[in-house]
Amino acid sequence: MTELSVVGKPTPKKDGAEKVTGRTRYLHDLVLPRLAHGKILRARHPHARLVRIDTRRAAALPGVLAVLTAADVEQEPFGFARDQTALKAGKVRCVRDEVAAVAAETAAIAEEAVALIDVDYDELPAVFAPQAAVRPDAPRVHDERPDNLTDLRYQFSHGDVDRAFAEAAAVVEGVYRLHFVTTCCLETMVAVAEWDAQGGLTMWSTTQVPFLYQRELARALGISGDRVRVIQPPVGGNFGRGLDLYPIDVIAALLARRVGRPVKVEFERLEEFVASPTREPCEIRLRTAADVSGRLLAREAHVTVDNGAYVSWGSTTPYVMLATVAGLYRVPNVRFDTTIAYTNNPYSGSMRGYGNLESTFAVESQMDELADRLGLDRLEIRRRNTTKSGDVNPQGFVVTSCAMRECLEAVADAVDRPAPPPEAGWRRGVGYAGMFHVAGGARIYRSDGCGAIVKMDDFGKVALITGATEIGQGSETVLAMIVAETLGVPLERVEVVNSDTAVKPWDVGAHASRTTFIAGNAARMAAEKLRGDLLAMAAEQLEEPAERLAMNDGAIFVAAEPQRRLPYERVARAGHYAPGGRTLVAEAFYDPPTTMLDKDLRGNVSATYGFAAQAVVLDVEEATGAIRVRRVVSAHDVGRALNPLAAEGQIHGGIHMGLGYALAERLVVENGQVLTASFMDYAILRAEDMPELVVRLIESHEAEGPFGAKGLGESGVIPVSAAVANAVHDAVGVRFTELPITPARVRAALEAARR
Repeated sequence: MTELSVVGKPTPKKDGAEKVTGRTRYLHDLVLPRLAHGKILRARHPHARLVRIDTRRAAALPGVLAVLTAADVEQEPFGFARDQTALKAGKVRCVRDEVAAVAAETAAIAEEAVALIDVDYDELPAVFAPQAAVRPDAPRVHDERPDNLTDLRYQFSHGDVDRAFAEAAAVVEGVYRLHFVTTCCLETMVAVAEWDAQGGLTMWSTTQVPFLYQRELARALGISGDRVRVIQPPVGGNFGRGLDLYPIDVIAALLARRVGRPVKVEFERLEEFVASPTREPCEIRLRTAADVSGRLLAREAHVTVDNGAYVSWGSTTPYVMLATVAGLYRVPNVRFDTTIAYTNNPYSGSMRGYGNLESTFAVESQMDELADRLGLDRLEIRRRNTTKSGDVNPQGFVVTSCAMRECLEAVADAVDRPAPPPEAGWRRGVGYAGMFHVAGGARIYRSDGCGAIVKMDDFGKVALITGATEIGQGSETVLAMIVAETLGVPLERVEVVNSDTAVKPWDVGAHASRTTFIAGNAARMAAEKLRGDLLAMAAEQLEEPAERLAMNDGAIFVAAEPQRRLPYERVARAGHYAPGGRTLVAEAFYDPPTTMLDKDLRGNVSATYGFAAQAVVLDVEEATGAIRVRRVVSAHDVGRALNPLAAEGQIHGGIHMGLGYALAERLVVENGQVLTASFMDYAILRAEDMPELVVRLIESHEAEGPFGAKGLGESGVIPVSAAVANAVHDAVGVRFTELPITPARVRAALEAARR
């Protein structure tokens, strides 16, 4: 590939110095004149009638400005199924439910006032498992519905699945159970709302989807979207959490409207564990068939999802689970179905990898089982089934570029490096897993586009005003690199503006590993337009045709006579002062050439797809079941690594999250109550728990991507748990189909095997 001056160079994040020196001001740090503080009273029971809510003692407390219940405000239902309101009326359906809210002069007063609200409940029978929820005699989570099934169902069939299973040389099947985990963002959920004298609302929010949030919030408040402005301060972590509208946002706005002052509602850490969205719990029943040579013939899956009390993003994850079942390796026959049931558990949202970790865990476990059944090497069975460029999978996904085979070879080479042998009493295991995910957007809305505006000022400073949202992933840096490379200006001369819906152009939001690809293409297109305008202005000043000019290193020059040059800022300034004058501003909108899935779940949702392979080397102590991960090797088809330093950092972070999912993390929810509501109880991995990490960036050059790039943000986390489970099986011969794989579970399994 062509050597470039900015793109492809390891580049620190533009906001890195601000963050490491503590100068970054997050939303929790925001203080506005006359700022009031809000607190939320939540349900005591997972399912109960609201008999009486007495707010008199709370309202009488000095410093309290307002106390709201559902009876005090007009609300519109919101969410995917329009099945909840911010303040609950009639009954509560999970312990996250918001019964009342208080605004006060200080957060301490608001918290004291919440404790003074008296609520009488009439407890109702509850249901906490989707399998129980679908029984005809199960308690109804939503009284107005005929049963507890949601309106979401994902059914897909391709090929002759039954014949493929009948003719297979090997069939494996299993049931895989995945659990609640949460994002553990260092910044807890927070929202700040302020109304102006004209009835306009400004929301300071950590949302990842500001324009969708703007529309949904307006609808929940019963106003038009043009009256809502969304400002996004720096985000202290999201991992998909900011993809939906939540009651905290609506409550902040309702309180602010009632008291006529700005109101901040922020979660304490315990409340974050109880009330922030989680990764959805689910059960996957999977069968896989192969011929005698190990070629895949068919997969059949049924996924049961615990929807919780309300429909949010967690209930839509089978959309991606299907993509993995149908698209991870070549498989000609596929059948997929779902059961998504309301329960009285907390509801789940979007979390990094969005259903793919769960389905990859099942699919890759069965790839190992097939290899063992057929007497094949575990890497060889993957090589024989790997996707290739030009493939079209059963759903109609078009693979434009693919370096899956190269990723498999890269992890095999890295795993072969010598490692210290296991200690006495420990057994060594190696596990492999592949990954398939969208890498060029995901058309789940009618548009998957992003807008960009590039402006050059009198001093040669370039501003990229992008619709894209920065949530810590480093998009500001890579987008600035794309603009600097396109214009031929130094990177430090490019500034990124992206935090205000009143200023920036429209974008769907930060999800589906889409920002580098889609926002990057929009930024490149706008910069190309501005470059053309700048060269046209320089052509007049240098008295040469624009096609004879070049631009690089901050100067515009005659390509054949490089000594004839002008600093680019001088060209821009001359345009401002020329008779008639002109400014240098260009805009572009990029919407990828993709199609939404139709009613049969066929289409081509992404402009390109990402592939990866991971290998995990670990040791298991036979006496205790303890697991030590020694090395994780992760090879990724990135198209082109625009910022290798950031790409490697993304993968490191994904591996940490994936190891936590595989080995330690579990949000314990029993009878609807969250029992692990602090970092003392929730086992997130520490830095010292991390193994040696080896990252290989495999460049396949995606023609549609900016400078050949693909999206990468989620792929690091997706295959980890599958590779860990396969490595544990390799070490001790026990197949785990439920996460996390804790020492207690390993020890119990080994004892059972010995008996």
